[in-house]
This record gives sequence, structure tokens and C-alpha cells, in this order.
Amino acid sequence: MLPLDELERSAIAAGCLTVRDEPMSRHTTFRIGGPADLFLTVMTKEQLSLLQKEANRLQIPLFLLGNGSDLLVSDKGIRGCVLMLSGDFHEISLVRGTEIACGSAVSLAGLCNFAKKNGLTGLEFAWGIPASVGGALYMNAGAYGGEMSQAVSSVSCLLPSGEEVTLNGADLGYGYRCSVFMENGGVITGGVFALSQGDRKSIALQMEEYYTRRKEKQPLNHPSAGSVFKRPEGHFAGALIEQCGLKGTRVGGACVSPKHAGFIVNEGGATCSDVQALIEKIQETVLRETGVSLECELKFVGE
Repeated sequence: MLPLDELERSAIAAGCLTVRDEPMSRHTTFRIGGPADLFLTVMTKEQLSLLQKEANRLQIPLFLLGNGSDLLVSDKGIRGCVLMLSGDFHEISLVRGTEIACGSAVSLAGLCNFAKKNGLTGLEFAWGIPASVGGALYMNAGAYGGEMSQAVSSVSCLLPSGEEVTLNGADLGYGYRCSVFMENGGVITGGVFALSQGDRKSIALQMEEYYTRRKEKQPLNHPSAGSVFKRPEGHFAGALIEQCGLKGTRVGGACVSPKHAGFIVNEGGATCSDVQALIEKIQETVLRETGVSLECELKFVGE
């Protein structure tokens, strides 16, 4: 029996949902990406631990999928196995009055709404970021001067060995769009957020203000993966790209958004190759004309 067949059989026996050759374009906000060899939906920590151990034994690469909002997946797809968390990983609850325990598959919007309903402040900045809680914790997502590192108290994860650990403080390794999870290979299963008591109306107004600013400045009506580049020190990527006259520049179906130059949008039928070629063109032009090197914030995945 082939290793992938063996992993699939173990997943089915454990109660996971399995699909072969699942198009990743269905699971990314860019609407781009070829097929994953094996796509598994995992409902419990026990299933996740089992699959991690089995994949290690069979030497099959695992890729954990969140909301697919910061990904550019290869046109050839992903070899090995893609895991999507569901079931128990959608749980969210209030603990100790001003803390929220939240599974990694909860949407960031769902977490923000839960905090608002309970009159808890500290996550307003995250309203409108199209990510799962796990993905946001993985990359230390942020906006409008706030970052996940400022609100999270602890993060639980399953290491590749199947061991569950809980990390907090400096052990999380948080920096600008980075965390220890990018190094240790751990799968984030949930987090605890330490917030403050606030006024529900004021929280709602702040969230609405941030969302209005997003709608005004960002191309939310086209498929994209959010900001393409990290913020260069002392600069803003979008401003540099616009300064170089690149707004509206196209490669195939991929286009530098006329609304916000820091975004590349899929205007219909864009491929991973289109986006990659456009990214290279932007980087080369900005470096040549401004001397600033732009580093991608997107995660490239696949063959």
C-alpha cells in the first residue's frame, strides 16, 4: 500500500473527512491553487495527534490550512496532505471574567464579535482581518497599531511528535509577522486572550470605524491575499509601489490594485505564475527606483 493510501485509511478509521485531489483554489481567498493530493478535515485533538504521528512515520508532508487568506498556492498544487481543523477547534468560551479561550479554527471575526458581546476590549484592531484565530496567532497578524501578541495570554499547540504544549510570554517568539510556530512545526490548537472590561457601544463603534477604513482603502470586492509585502523599515510598501507608477500593472489575470497598491487582486483566471511574475516585477522596479527591497508577506505553498 502506498504511504498516502495508508494515511488516508488511518484518517477514515479515525473519523476524519477525506478528499483526494481537492482544488486549493476553493480554500484560498486568492481563489488560486492546484490540487492537494489528500485533503483531510480534522475534528479533534486526538485525530490531529494521530495523523501527525502517522504522517511522520510515513514521511508524508503535512500542511495546515487556516482561512487561506495569506497564501499563494502553486498551480501544480500541494504534494502530501493538507489538514483543515473543524469540530472541537471551533469552540469559544469566556473564562475568568475577562479572558476568552478560543479554538484555532474560529474565525477572527467570530472572536472579535464574541469579545464585543461580552463587553471586552483589546481586539478591535483585528476586526476585518480575514483570518482564522490559528492563522492570526501563527503570523502575529495586526492592523491599526495592534497585533495579536498584545492580546494573547497563551497558545496551545501540538508538536510534530504529537505532544501538546502551552506557550506564553517570550516563549511565543512574537515579532513583526513572525512567531515560534514558524520554527517549531507545531500546529496551533487554540489560545487564551487576556482582555479588559469595556463599553459595548464604544467597542462596536471602534470596530465599525476600522471596518469603514478598510472598505474605503482596500479592494475588498476582488479576490486577494491581503497585503503582499511586509512593511519596510521607514516606509510603506503600498506608497513605494504607487510612487513607482505600478498601480494597475497586470500580468495575466493578476493586477496591482488601483485602489491600494499594496494589494494584488485576482481579476479573473489569475494563476500562481501570474502573481509570482507580478511580484518579481514590483520588487525589481521598487528596488531599482527607490533602493528599497520589498519582502513578501505572503506564504508560498506547493510544488
